[in-house]
Amino acid sequence: MTELPDSARFAHVTDWVFDLDNTLYPHHTNLFSQIDQKMTAYVSELLTLPREEARKLQKELYQEYGTTLSGLMQRHKIDPDDFLNKVHDIDYSWLVPDPVLGVAIKQLPGRKFIFTNGDRGHAERTARQLGILDHFDDIFDIVAAGLTPKPAQQTYDKFLELHQIAGRNAVMFEDLARNLIVPKALGMLTVLIVPKNFEPTFSEIWERDPAFDDAVDFVTDDLASFLNTLIQDPKA
Repeated sequence: MTELPDSARFAHVTDWVFDLDNTLYPHHTNLFSQIDQKMTAYVSELLTLPREEARKLQKELYQEYGTTLSGLMQRHKIDPDDFLNKVHDIDYSWLVPDPVLGVAIKQLPGRKFIFTNGDRGHAERTARQLGILDHFDDIFDIVAAGLTPKPAQQTYDKFLELHQIAGRNAVMFEDLARNLIVPKALGMLTVLIVPKNFEPTFSEIWERDPAFDDAVDFVTDDLASFLNTLIQDPKA
């Protein structure tokens, strides 16, 4: 369900900002499920909880604090490096290299960034497995964000200041609509990445993420095709 972009709206873009998980690789790859399970195991071991209780708490922390890590730091003063190392100890062979996406990103005019709530090591390993790492100018991770995750306003401000990005000249690609609220308010174009063949009604999207209609300019389930449309059109 790729919503073909009006390429003229992207003609001014000089900075291309991409979330990592379920954005630069397709949702059906299910790579993040490994991280999710590792987080559950971490909570279970830390608090000596049965898996079911640990998973429930993990999701509560995510909802309340934006990430499980942030919640564990706030409530239990954990070592963030220990957490990040353990939950990102996963099998990256699940990812299939994506040369089409790599070419599309390489040909975009301007700078390209990965902006993730994960850590740099995870982002580098993921992008390297996909064959796209060399096409990015930098990675802004949860450590660079001072361990404050998206969608916090201060995290976006820190990212934009670090790289001297003017919101009106940038576009953000994300799989969570709530993480596009601030970019939209900053003047960025916003693109929501959804699972392949995802055909949600407005009401279903509203229940899942009420920020949808206000925060999202474009929706696509095929990032490479979306980008290629911009590259192939001389107006972009």
